[in-house]
Amino acid sequence: MNYSSIPCSVWNEHHVSSWLKAIGIKPEHTEKLEKEEVTGPVLLHVKKSYLKDLGFGGGQIQLLLCKRDELLSQDKLKTNKRKPCFEEEHGEEAKHEIVSSSEVISPEQNVSTSDNLESTVCLPQSRFRKFYDNDEHFSYKKHAILPPETGIDNLITPCHEYKSLEIACKLEPRKLKIKFASEVIRFACACMNMRANGTIHFGVMDKAKTSYKHGEIIGIPIKDKDVFQDALDYIENGFPTQHSDARRCIKPPKFIPVIDKDSQSQNWIVEVDVVPMVNVVRGKLYSARIPKFNEKANKVEYEQKAYYQRVGPNTPRVTDDELVSFVQALEDLDQKRELEENNQNQILAHVKEDLGRKLLVLLTHGKKYMDNTLRYIIVSNRFDQENLQNIKFLAHMNIFCVFDYDPDSKLSGLCHNYQEHHAVNLHFLRDYDHRENTADLVEKLQLYDRTSWIFCNGRNDYIGGERPCDEKTWIKNKKKLLKRAISEICNEILPKRSFVVVFFLTSDIEQPLVDTFHEFYAEMSGHEDIVIISESRENYKKWSSLAQVSCSMDVLEQISIVGMPMSHVDATIQSIQLNSLQATRRLPVSNNGVCFIKPVDEEHMNSLEVVSVDQCDETNVNVMEQEQIQKTEQYFFQGGKIDWIHLWMADRNKFGEVIKRDAYAEINKMLEDLERANSLKRSIENINIYHQPGSGGSTVARQILWNWRGKMRCAVVRQSSQAATVCEHAVQLWKYEEVDKNACLPVLLLLEDCNADYQDDLRRELSNAVTTMKISPSKLCFIILCCKRSLDPERMCKALPLRTVGVTHKLSPAEKTLFSKKAESLKLKFEPEFIVTFVLMSEEFEPSYVKHFVENLLKEIDHSSLQTQLIKFVALLNSHIENSYLSVSHCEAFLGLGIHLDKLDEMAKRPESEWADDVRHQTFENSLSEQARFFFIQLKSSETHISSVRIIHNLIAKEILEQLPNNQSQSEIAMSLLKDKVLFDHRFGRDDFRKFVRDLFIKRTKKSKGDPNNSWFSPLIEHVREKEDLEKAIDLLKAAYTRFDEDAFVAQQLARLLYEQKSFEEAEIWAKSAKSRLPRHTYILDTLGQVYKKWFYGKHDAICKKGSIQPEDVTDIIDTALKGITTFRESEKCPQSQTVCLNNSYFGEVDIGCRLLELLSNVDIFATKEGNRELMDYLLTDYIPKEVQKPWQKFHGLLKGMKNSIRNALECISEDLARFQNFSSEEEEELDEGEPETVNNPRKWLLRKSAVYAKLFFVDTKEDQASATDTFSPLMRQMKTFQLGGGNVTTILYLLSDNSKQRAGAKLEEIISLFPANLKKDLDQMELINFIFCQIALSCASPGSGKLLTIEELQDLSRRFCSEKRTALPDTAYLLLSLLFWPEDSVGKDPSNTRSDVVTNAIKSLHRYSDSASRKGRIFTHFLLGKARGLNKIVHKTTIEKFCKGTLSERRLKWQGGEVWTNPEVVKVLKRVTGYTDNGNLFVRVSDQSNIRVIPLFYASLPNSNENVTFYLGFSLHGVVAFDIKVAE
Repeated sequence: MNYSSIPCSVWNEHHVSSWLKAIGIKPEHTEKLEKEEVTGPVLLHVKKSYLKDLGFGGGQIQLLLCKRDELLSQDKLKTNKRKPCFEEEHGEEAKHEIVSSSEVISPEQNVSTSDNLESTVCLPQSRFRKFYDNDEHFSYKKHAILPPETGIDNLITPCHEYKSLEIACKLEPRKLKIKFASEVIRFACACMNMRANGTIHFGVMDKAKTSYKHGEIIGIPIKDKDVFQDALDYIENGFPTQHSDARRCIKPPKFIPVIDKDSQSQNWIVEVDVVPMVNVVRGKLYSARIPKFNEKANKVEYEQKAYYQRVGPNTPRVTDDELVSFVQALEDLDQKRELEENNQNQILAHVKEDLGRKLLVLLTHGKKYMDNTLRYIIVSNRFDQENLQNIKFLAHMNIFCVFDYDPDSKLSGLCHNYQEHHAVNLHFLRDYDHRENTADLVEKLQLYDRTSWIFCNGRNDYIGGERPCDEKTWIKNKKKLLKRAISEICNEILPKRSFVVVFFLTSDIEQPLVDTFHEFYAEMSGHEDIVIISESRENYKKWSSLAQVSCSMDVLEQISIVGMPMSHVDATIQSIQLNSLQATRRLPVSNNGVCFIKPVDEEHMNSLEVVSVDQCDETNVNVMEQEQIQKTEQYFFQGGKIDWIHLWMADRNKFGEVIKRDAYAEINKMLEDLERANSLKRSIENINIYHQPGSGGSTVARQILWNWRGKMRCAVVRQSSQAATVCEHAVQLWKYEEVDKNACLPVLLLLEDCNADYQDDLRRELSNAVTTMKISPSKLCFIILCCKRSLDPERMCKALPLRTVGVTHKLSPAEKTLFSKKAESLKLKFEPEFIVTFVLMSEEFEPSYVKHFVENLLKEIDHSSLQTQLIKFVALLNSHIENSYLSVSHCEAFLGLGIHLDKLDEMAKRPESEWADDVRHQTFENSLSEQARFFFIQLKSSETHISSVRIIHNLIAKEILEQLPNNQSQSEIAMSLLKDKVLFDHRFGRDDFRKFVRDLFIKRTKKSKGDPNNSWFSPLIEHVREKEDLEKAIDLLKAAYTRFDEDAFVAQQLARLLYEQKSFEEAEIWAKSAKSRLPRHTYILDTLGQVYKKWFYGKHDAICKKGSIQPEDVTDIIDTALKGITTFRESEKCPQSQTVCLNNSYFGEVDIGCRLLELLSNVDIFATKEGNRELMDYLLTDYIPKEVQKPWQKFHGLLKGMKNSIRNALECISEDLARFQNFSSEEEEELDEGEPETVNNPRKWLLRKSAVYAKLFFVDTKEDQASATDTFSPLMRQMKTFQLGGGNVTTILYLLSDNSKQRAGAKLEEIISLFPANLKKDLDQMELINFIFCQIALSCASPGSGKLLTIEELQDLSRRFCSEKRTALPDTAYLLLSLLFWPEDSVGKDPSNTRSDVVTNAIKSLHRYSDSASRKGRIFTHFLLGKARGLNKIVHKTTIEKFCKGTLSERRLKWQGGEVWTNPEVVKVLKRVTGYTDNGNLFVRVSDQSNIRVIPLFYASLPNSNENVTFYLGFSLHGVVAFDIKVAE
């Protein structure tokens, strides 16, 4: 017997006997062991005492055990050789010892039976068809390996014999028939004599030869199955006297298809079962005549009659010597057969699989309950109506997506049923075929907000063209889309082991459903986390026969629930669901009762996380173990974010009490005050919480929502949604099931860590919505509770003291007592590492305590270990990047846990290994050093359930970095992080990881976000350049540039760092490198301009220190300055610059231009007074002095255009400031390089620079008459006007911001006095505009001034603009016309159409810009319409602002909340205009024939219907705008 080709672990007793004979064990001992049924697995565990009991002598025992040990070592060596060799890895990867799952041989892969084990790859193992079973769907997979041929184990378990027919199958039918019959008759005769069941297989390799292995499934081609069926007709001649018994025992041949996806031809395995039932064979000995084909005689002949038996896997004759004893043994065999048949019937009657437990283990990873920690992917085809009544459990599962093959599912199937309980997003496979990054796909498809329902084969109810198709068309057109969708979900969106795929086989099996299994099996690297549920056994049989191409039948059975009715599945799963007790939740209502909110309605408000009155009451706490409850509590005290379940458990004394900080009482008092009707002032209120990280601010905010959820409707805002969407959902929540809108309870909205713009946008949207619904302005509708992190909460509180609370690490005496007591009680309950954060908090994060804590942990740390390096990486991220983390998947890859965890995954494939998941988690925990277990907290995203780690507190992270420099500086840690190939190549969670690391190098701090200062570089780069070394900072940015695929913004930071250090040549190189990556990006070009600007400044300052400056000395300096100006102009022309509020490049151009002109005036030939006049001639005329003719020959054109180009830049800045409010987006703040004055007070900068510019071109011709206006040339007059602030609209109106109206009036009078007497004749267009604006401004500052003209005179002057029809007018001219000609009397009563025509045409001309306002910023309103007449009807905005008292933030709130319009002083001054709405637009009538469209500053404030309205009218460069729109009574 050939035992050497197969492992000892699969030997039967005959293999063992052969081996015992070969090593020299005595025959009698060999027979004893064979009789005792010592098989290979038994042999592996045989002990000395056992052999002694069998009568073995000492020498025989010693020989057997020694040879057995040698055999084991040989087997081990062979197994190792079978595994593919791991290639030695070099460099960074080698240190992590990464092994991918594909490199570890799975249990399904059978060991090779070839002698040449080293050179072959293991083939998958197959199992036998179920004996004597008519499963028409069963199939074999080509090249799979069946178990070795067997002898007789017991009489019921069939023995197996293989025949390849590799050559015989090519014979002519007659010869093939005889060959087949001869093998069947011989095998059947032996089985009948042995009273043993058996199967003979044709098409399976019966001996190892060529490239095939013993037991390998090859199959044979069959043209005519009748050949094999007719072959059994030889039974009559083969069993001449016993053919009737033979016919009853030999069953018809079974034809089993062999699946081979690489071949188009079909092969088959032919199997014949032999079933010698005792009632047929009792007391009989069977002989057979084997048919043979005589080639010479060309006919069939029969061998002599012979008796056959089974000896091991062979079928020899019974010899004459054996015959007597063989016959005598038949009686015992008959009795044994009868006994085993009876036992088998009893076993079949009593053995039933525990499907309920198996189902729960498969679905929950072995937990005793089902919660939201796992997501589920459902794959289904058509559900019948009966099954649809039994899927209530699906409504309470955390379903991520559904792959639905039922085209009618939306109309009448599973989707229709599910939508009664939950909102879903309907998708097709093509929706997952994206080109954007994963984060964009997730956001676009709202994958974490609602279940994604993927119709894999079209929809019959959809009119968009996605019709169902047949299998062939589906495979051709949609299979590749299925592959992409599954790949994206498994590899990019959901982490491994965080989801389970459940297949429901509820109707006929079709190939696309099986293809879905193949794809999931491939993408998930095996069958783990796949479950098959099939009530119909027939469906399952067909399914498994097709699915075994990917997965063996044994494994399929392990993951399949077959024959369990759907009603039982439904009840079983519901029994362990944590939140399956109620289908609806409750909200408070205004009559002090409650109403139900349906889950489907709640999910349509997906931008809000609604906190219901009975929040968490659906939790089935009875199925939770005490250990799980303790883990949940421990997570919070370890530093995890508080969840509603913590507060719910605390209320029910399952947890300890959650301490309320003093800030809770303060906010509670504010809410109580707001609740009182007599204290209300606005419909939308703000309460701000600023908290130091880790001080419990977010816990306070959630405690507030928890304890007010019965008095107000409470929700947490998901900021991934736009403010308008949040507003829409908040209004739905506010109105839900309420009858009287004016009695609705307020909605308390929690905003966490949002930027100020988002908060403002949401407030504005809510305010507009309230106005539209005609709610009383004093009715409290919404409270925005904004909870933000800040390193300086006390400073942030000063902005709005009455509505802001600060939470710091400092504890009050009362808090200290509470925290101290709690810390003591926790120490008795939890291990020290689980309450570190709470203990630190109770110590107020005292620096000395934090230092001591970190110092103690770092004492014994191994600085060379991977665990320590991991701590350093996470500490670096957490110190500098808010909310950063490292996914556990990244950590496992970094620590080289690939091999071990993959082995655990293999164990997890077996349902009984329910502990494998816990072991996997424990493996990661155990791989961490003691220090890492103390420093790290594991987090799980509430949306994605992705596991990640961070340092327990950012102060701890900073302290770790502070104490590590002796071993590794921050720059070295950052450099190691950048070079770590394993972390950067790890696929899962890659986008977040790369973003966090990239932010380390480019994200700056901003005071507006609560940071202590505005940094010029990222905190890491600031630290490295200040505390370590500038060169290290440069090297870091260079490494980051390479790591992030030559990122333009990293190159931009590098250029900025270099020009700050005056390394201008290198800075230029890097800025140009950034430009090459993004050639049309306004900020990148601006940085290049800044390089030239700073370079020019350096050269300018150096040359100015010289006593004498010649034209040749400044050639290079002029060149640098003009390069800067040219680059700034490129930036100004970028398409992106049109969406930037204030383009910094205009400021840069003015700065360089003014300083360059100053430099030119210091060149020796231009330094004198006469020289200065010569310089003006050079700049303003064609004249070129001979001294500069040659040195500056490249620059003459640009220099001569300086006056106009600088003025044009000033005008552009003025226009932007006049058109838009100051407003910078977060991206602009991050990328902008504006100097503090240009960012914080650009109007003041413009006033100052206009004066500088004017001074450079202002030359007095006669010093003694310099004050006389008539002596000024037009140019000099313009420059003098510029000097005083009258050069453009923005600077003129900025003068009104002076707190002293008298001073502003005097300045304006001085400017007006510069203008000539004959205004119509001597002023150009721009000067006339500026003059009229000076008049309007003067009327606002000093209404009684003698310099004022009447409104009629100003109207007369401005008629010139109406006559210049062919000339393009500046927008400021149209603004003037709308101001001056707006009717003073009731609109529509003016008999003259002239005035109304002027106004109408002017405002229509301005409207063309209104659409761009939303792109670039908010409309800036300069004037409002007052009740007075003449010029006094024009009220400047500063007049209204003076009526608003309070801090800047409080005044801002009054404007946003509309309070300003209820101020009695404002009401007294301003005039309400009557208008009307029509089809969503607002109009005001200026005459009987014409009307004007008015821009509502907030479109949502317009009534939905056509109404008469009143409002306050504002004037802007976009047209007229409306404030405080109200429906006319």
